[in-house]
Amino acid sequence: MVYGPERRQAEGRETVQTPWMIYGANGYTGELIAREAVGRGLKPVLAGRTAAKMEALAASLGLRARVFDLANAAATSRGVEGMGLVLHCAGPFSATAAPMMAACLAVRAHYLDITGEISVFEHARTLEAAARVADIVVCPGVGFDVIPTDCVAAALKAALPDATHLVLGFDSRSGFSPGTAKTSVEGLAQGGKVRQDGRIISVPLAYKTRRIDFGDGEKLAVTIPWGDISTAYATTGIPNIEVYIPGSPAMVARLRRANRLKWLIGTGLAQRFMKRRIERTVKGPSAAKRDAQPTFVWGEATNARGDKRTARIKTANGYSLTVTGALAVVEHLLANSVPGGAYTPAKLIGPDLVTRLPGSGPLQIA
Repeated sequence: MVYGPERRQAEGRETVQTPWMIYGANGYTGELIAREAVGRGLKPVLAGRTAAKMEALAASLGLRARVFDLANAAATSRGVEGMGLVLHCAGPFSATAAPMMAACLAVRAHYLDITGEISVFEHARTLEAAARVADIVVCPGVGFDVIPTDCVAAALKAALPDATHLVLGFDSRSGFSPGTAKTSVEGLAQGGKVRQDGRIISVPLAYKTRRIDFGDGEKLAVTIPWGDISTAYATTGIPNIEVYIPGSPAMVARLRRANRLKWLIGTGLAQRFMKRRIERTVKGPSAAKRDAQPTFVWGEATNARGDKRTARIKTANGYSLTVTGALAVVEHLLANSVPGGAYTPAKLIGPDLVTRLPGSGPLQIA
């Protein structure tokens, strides 16, 4: 295999492209990102743990492939050797993120992923000092989880600097990819999460409901344990945070019933059964479906006096935004020198990141 820098043509001259990798490139979202990257003239190395799938995809795109399993720490470090950046797309990230972060620290490669899992964001924050020493960026959540809501949070903090409470939410009709569905199954067993007085606390599923106009009419909404419970705090310092999505009364009732079955849902047998079923039945939305289904993102910040600011933005479908958002961050790091450390997307690039992505409207604050 060739480990040296790639070269590409840009504005009539040859430029050197820092070697970088997409791990989990044969998954639903990883493959979408790989194909878009090639369309932009980028040449990522494609990697994963299944040789036949990786080599076939890489050959079809004219790219190089590497095969290694994240369960083997030594093999993982060898697998990312020579890379300047890794975009990690193989979930569930609760199991895969930490070993890939460790390997990136060891070889001094920037780490990015597309997770929405609170535990991954919290782990990344513990690596702040190590990332500074290694002079690498550690920035999970560079997809729909959590670019739009993180940018909304940052914009609301700027609009109301003394905010004490932040509520975020989104109305998305994207459907599930296999990886997202598996992560959701794990989340059911872990219950709900909110941030209260600066601390993440566990709460029941469907802990609260309220009516919210996300930008497409007022709807019943329910709390979910979204990544912003971690990232929005890192971005803004606001100590009380909740995240909502629309939910029918029937959905709320199902979630509340699930609270009584967490012990069962969390067993290895139940998790394996549900994940195998997902592998057989869930394929991810088609291109036509993605194009037809935008997302509405909303946020509300309140201070101790009761002053309030509300933000809304319409974006592309969640999976489409993950593709363009992840590549926007990749291209930013390939083109710019950034001090090492642990980042959120809005802290790394700024709250205008979401407005620069295809399909996004203006970020409006009232």
